[in-house]
Amino acid sequence: MMAALIFWLAVFLVLHTYVLYPLILRILSSGRKGNRQIFDRSDDLPMVSVIIAAFNEEACIEEKIRSVYAGSYPSEKFEVQIGSDHSTDRTAEIVQDLQSQYSSLFFEDYPERRGKGNVVNDLVQHAAGSILVLTDANVIFDRDTLFHMVKHFKNERIGLVDTNMVNRGMKVEGISYQEKAYISREVGIKDMESRIWGAMMGPFGGCYAIRKNDYEQVPSNFLVDDFYINMKIFEKGKLAINDLQAKVYEDVPDELKVEFRRKVRIGTGNFQNLRAFWRLIFTPRYGFAFLSHKVIRWFGPFFLLIALVANLWLSLESDFYRIILAGHIAVYLIPMIDWLMKRAGLYFAPFRLATHFFSMNAALLIGFFRALRQVRSGVWERTARG
Repeated sequence: MMAALIFWLAVFLVLHTYVLYPLILRILSSGRKGNRQIFDRSDDLPMVSVIIAAFNEEACIEEKIRSVYAGSYPSEKFEVQIGSDHSTDRTAEIVQDLQSQYSSLFFEDYPERRGKGNVVNDLVQHAAGSILVLTDANVIFDRDTLFHMVKHFKNERIGLVDTNMVNRGMKVEGISYQEKAYISREVGIKDMESRIWGAMMGPFGGCYAIRKNDYEQVPSNFLVDDFYINMKIFEKGKLAINDLQAKVYEDVPDELKVEFRRKVRIGTGNFQNLRAFWRLIFTPRYGFAFLSHKVIRWFGPFFLLIALVANLWLSLESDFYRIILAGHIAVYLIPMIDWLMKRAGLYFAPFRLATHFFSMNAALLIGFFRALRQVRSGVWERTARG
């Protein structure tokens, strides 16, 4: 009985975070509207500082800067602050050339590598805007991106506004379609969390906005700065939402090995944040979303392993559990089959999705054990994209 209880509890928790929780959100969010207390374009809009920490971004930094300045937000109402985290390519040269075209473009070339969070911490101190837009160099703005983020800050309860990440650079042979499916699903979940509780669980670090007064410096060794900033907003009792009209564009990674390395880093940073903010699980507004969307998912690899071990034990005495075990093993073999099919030039979307799922959970498992050790530096390698 105990083994059966453990097995079904582990199965339930995995199903809850990936299936049941999104269904609950869909029911609760039905008919709910988002924040309606917003600035109009004719209002006196707040000053905005666009903050970009860049490391070896010569391939995209010019496109990024031009996309910001080509937007519809009044040019006298924003500035761009860029800090190069000791780039070794032409990033600094490109930005300095563009400064002659844009008088509100400011640049700092740091002499040593310290990590994204530390660069952002420094840039924020010099920011003139009351609203900060924290964004990555490879995330390209739409014409109205800035306005659709900033308009919500008329509501004093709003502390953070996330964007709608639109992916590009799809390739059938890699993992880009699976990564896009995952990101699109996450956008939908966060939108529903926004409309129900104003408790969106973590912005996409590529682009989001907060009030300068609400910004708190990210610890120098933290690997996932955006989630840290989000949870600090919740500690203040404020709301975090997203706006699907605030579109930004990013190429998704296509190589499983590269994306796996990124997810290990994110997994490590997730558990750093859990150690810092676990008390928020017990708060009425944020707790259910934090537990269901993040905490249970982060411990997903342990629940998967527990379910497998319990299934093995139960199969010793039950034909029913032997049948379940056969299916269990077959599912775990899918990544190997998918790898063999890929080598043969074959592609089957459900198998690729299963590989993506198990890869993500393996990265979380490694991240958990890395987080147990003292993480001394917030420096990490950027993910190669299109």
